[in-house]
Amino acid sequence: MARKSKPVQGSLTSRDLRPLLQTLKRTNLAIARAYPGEPEDRQPVHTVYGGAHLFRSDSASKLGTLALAALNEYAPDARTLDTALRFDPSGVDSATFAETIRNRVVEKLRREPVEDFRIDFEDGYGNRPDAEEDAHAQSAAEEVAVGAAAGALPPFIGIRIKTLSTELHRRSLRTLDLFVTTLARANRKRLPANFVVTVPKIMLPGQVRAVARACTVLEKRIGLESGAIRLELMIETPQSILAPDGSSALRGLVVAGQGRVSGAHFGTYDYTALCGITAAWQHMRHDACDFAKHMMQIALAQSGVKLSDGATNIMPVAPHRAEPGRALSDSQKRENRDAVHRAWKIHFDDARHSLVNGFYQGWDLHPAQLPTRYAAVYGFFLSALPAATARLRNFVNKAAQATLVGDVFDDAATGQGLLNFFARGLSSGALTMDEARETGLTPDELHGRSFLEILRNRNQS
Repeated sequence: MARKSKPVQGSLTSRDLRPLLQTLKRTNLAIARAYPGEPEDRQPVHTVYGGAHLFRSDSASKLGTLALAALNEYAPDARTLDTALRFDPSGVDSATFAETIRNRVVEKLRREPVEDFRIDFEDGYGNRPDAEEDAHAQSAAEEVAVGAAAGALPPFIGIRIKTLSTELHRRSLRTLDLFVTTLARANRKRLPANFVVTVPKIMLPGQVRAVARACTVLEKRIGLESGAIRLELMIETPQSILAPDGSSALRGLVVAGQGRVSGAHFGTYDYTALCGITAAWQHMRHDACDFAKHMMQIALAQSGVKLSDGATNIMPVAPHRAEPGRALSDSQKRENRDAVHRAWKIHFDDARHSLVNGFYQGWDLHPAQLPTRYAAVYGFFLSALPAATARLRNFVNKAAQATLVGDVFDDAATGQGLLNFFARGLSSGALTMDEARETGLTPDELHGRSFLEILRNRNQS
């Protein structure tokens, strides 16, 4: 008969442990503050930029009409769209896959063509006399108020001010002041939901800190709720990646925003130009861009800051336009189609590259880019749907125990990642609720976006 071993007493006393536990408690609280986790609210799949002088309360719906017209002209059926973009789904009938994507893109363009719109006072607007920019700041704000009252605004909206350089910082802050003041007064001292101010070409924390302080003063003077004005940082200079001492600059820039920074957007063309890359090679998939974006991911992981990629600057524009009273020839029509398809393919591949590398948002500059933006997003989610469904269903059924599905091993962090996959797919229109429910989760669980909460509730039931 085996002898029972006596319980072993540890060597660390309560007196030894007390300071250690206090240190760990403080450390863990500091970690929780610095890394609150990924945001659980919706992130748009794109931001559409347009000059402030052109913005109207119904701009989003007009862009949708133009986007749908482009889709119907240059890809009137699923087969043509597949030929242009080459979806290449694995394990799925290509014709059915393309038909599903095109149908969902059409529905999206009719229902919600623009998810995020940025009224631009920078590159898309240019330098104008002060009186002219003053007038446009006020008129654009009034149009936003009209759109808010009519329910015509996209789910996300904001402005991009000018750079805070020596030459333009006064102009930049004045536009911010005039726009926000006019909008708040026209909208009963409120800003639209998900309103944000984009700050371009930042280089040092002092620039972000100045804008944050201006926002604080504005909120007090106008009577807005504290923190109502959110900031979005444009990462488009090498100095916004690495600080003068060689350390990562990104966290310092976010901290300088005093809790207001909700997003960081990469600026492809300014960044590559400042890195000395010639115009012919400035594109979104350049290695220099991937390096900068990976630095953004590392520095801002679990920080609560949403990341966005940049824009494709090859526009899907037809080279030939019919003159009044004359139709285009067949060869001109073919050339138009081929030109649009080439631009569509570049945009599609750029967007997919972003998605594969963990950037779920990007910029769009032209209404004819909206069909390919949604086609890329929908293709990305639908092609990964079968595997993601099996993994999440199995993981939830095991109630947080490690599982093996095929040759893919999952842990708790992966469970949250899989849930995020479905939340993003649902909010964008890529996935239907019926498809997501195949995971075994309820709509409330899917919308709740907390994997740990799902497991906690299921383990208690």
